[in-house]
Amino acid sequence: MDYASTYLAETRALGELIRAADQSTPVPTCPGWNLEQLFRHVGRGDRWAAQIVRDRMDTFLDFRSVEGGKPPPELDDAIAWLNDGAQLLVDAVEVAGGDTPVWTFLGPRPANWWVRRRLHENLVHRADAALAVGADFTLDAAVAADGIDEFLERIVIQAGKDGAALPLEGGDTLHLHATDPGLGEAGEWTVAVDDVVITWSHEHGKGTVALRGAATELLLAMTRRVPLAETGIAVFGDEAVWRRWLDRTPL
Repeated sequence: MDYASTYLAETRALGELIRAADQSTPVPTCPGWNLEQLFRHVGRGDRWAAQIVRDRMDTFLDFRSVEGGKPPPELDDAIAWLNDGAQLLVDAVEVAGGDTPVWTFLGPRPANWWVRRRLHENLVHRADAALAVGADFTLDAAVAADGIDEFLERIVIQAGKDGAALPLEGGDTLHLHATDPGLGEAGEWTVAVDDVVITWSHEHGKGTVALRGAATELLLAMTRRVPLAETGIAVFGDEAVWRRWLDRTPL
């Protein structure tokens, strides 16, 4: 997958969705935010990541220190600001070198890690905006499947930190099966707990609870953007395991 071009395209799609909407519209999937706040969060986040990469930072950058972190007042200018922020990150990675280690909230990672992270951040927030205004939300199945991969990669590192309860207990397992044609092994995920560590693989399996549906719907369900009842996802097994997973993983 060309993460950079997909990231830029997703950011543009979010901007066009925002352009056509009332900026004061509440965003139910991001409690307390309206579209203007969602937009500002995304745009500032892209510039934050770009500055980290550009300066090859090895420590956290305060969000208040982000250069150009506030969008201009005119909507067209603000949309351009959003798109320019994503381009700044892509350009910064190219200049720094994709393998150059920089700070991330998961520890040092190659600079190009940020492009993939911001891609999936922005596309989920595009879903937030679409849900807020009642617009359609579609993704290429391979992009949605990679979003599930990226989410699980972060869960493996973050789960159980600071004494938090693991999202799976004992011998429980979670299995996801994307029904989109052409995904093959990349469209199946089996998540388990090994001692005190969450593990996952692209393996077929039954799972204590199993979800079967389109990759986009699976991604939105896993990131708590849509409840299962509002999707075409079929659920098999112990739904309490799924509810516990949702309660113990990030919004």
